[in-house]
Amino acid sequence: MAQGRRVERMAALIRREVSELLVNGIKDERVHQGMVSVTHADVAGDLQHCRIFVSVLGSEEDRQLVLDGLKAAAPYVKGELGRRLKMRRTPEVVFLLDKGLERGTTVLGLLGRLEADRVVRGDVPEGTGGDPADPAEATADAESGADDNSPVTENSPVTENSSVTENSHGD
Repeated sequence: MAQGRRVERMAALIRREVSELLVNGIKDERVHQGMVSVTHADVAGDLQHCRIFVSVLGSEEDRQLVLDGLKAAAPYVKGELGRRLKMRRTPEVVFLLDKGLERGTTVLGLLGRLEADRVVRGDVPEGTGGDPADPAEATADAESGADDNSPVTENSPVTENSSVTENSHGD
């Protein structure tokens, strides 16, 4: 297991150093076309290969330019990593585009649009915070064992799935 911890530690160090190189070390103008950040570094178990995932905020052209600039700067990055980390053998560096943040943003946008459409249409599925005067919800609350002796006062806001008491911060 010590081997795994060493690989994880090296990946974290490489990620930190490459992030520093993006800010201060790499002079290629293509790399500075968009906002570039290192999202993940994946180091092989034998420490001979390293895949560095970067996220680029900008257009598709900017992403491609940045990736081309990083690929051109890979030998420089490898040399700097060897000097800074004082490794006997420095791993081969490959830069890859990480689209995880982009996908997450797209999914959140779609969810927001679906929620807005649902509100506009008035489609509120049963049990998702619809009309509290709805007799079906009142029956469901009674059957679920909701008691009237809860610590929530009349003036305190009640939210769905709320289990916070008045003194939740230990004061």
